[in-house]
Amino acid sequence: MVHPSGYYAWLENPVSTREKEDQRLLVLIKEHYLASGGTYGSPWIHKDLREKGETCSVHRVAKIMRKHRIKAQIGYKRRYIKGGKTAKIAANLLNRNFSPEAPNVSWVSDITYVRTYEGFLYVATVLDLFSRRIVGWSMGKHIDRHLVIDALLMAKLRRQPRHAVLIHSDQGSQYGSHDYTAFMEANNFIPSMSRRGNCHDNAVAESFFATFKKRVTRRKIYSTREEAKTEIFNFIEMFYNPIKRHSHNGGLSPAKYEEAFFQRLESV
Repeated sequence: MVHPSGYYAWLENPVSTREKEDQRLLVLIKEHYLASGGTYGSPWIHKDLREKGETCSVHRVAKIMRKHRIKAQIGYKRRYIKGGKTAKIAANLLNRNFSPEAPNVSWVSDITYVRTYEGFLYVATVLDLFSRRIVGWSMGKHIDRHLVIDALLMAKLRRQPRHAVLIHSDQGSQYGSHDYTAFMEANNFIPSMSRRGNCHDNAVAESFFATFKKRVTRRKIYSTREEAKTEIFNFIEMFYNPIKRHSHNGGLSPAKYEEAFFQRLESV
């Protein structure tokens, strides 16, 4: 039997204090989940909340997300094919060494496409393996040598590397063109190529594009190429580089990971 005082207290406050707090946290969780493009699970959202001053546990965040069916989008399934012979243009010098000890030691490049009602928009990127930062990118309606050269040119102008940089890619014809290889040689870039048909050899670039597809292209066709370009720019420069958390970086974004690296160098 419920005591009358307890009953009237319940009438005044039928929702428990904890439930009210869960509802408040749910609003914040949804904000960070949507900001990540649906790519964050409870561990990364918990880190975001802690940075904002919240004191909840990761288990509580996970429980709230499960209750409201909020979960990170899973990656795309890939077909893994047994690797073929080493490229004739360049050997696989990277050899899956995906963790250099400093920036501008080894970069990886790859190409993907985005659907629009005007036709495909092709996207080439250059990623620094040290921090997983996108240091160069280009977009265009043609998948040709100019697409990959423009992305690498942006990376060179932005980073101004003082030493030779290893540039790893697949064996696509764009990366084997005379103009591309001449550009590489003129700018002190060392070519490295995956074995034919072996996506593991360029796994980090594959991983970036899996995140890219979750955020930018998943079940979506853009009206125009310009609309797609705006979305891609915002993804790379406003979210991925400055904000997107990486396990490789100990939970830091590429920009913050590099900032911490250079701060350590200055303190030595």
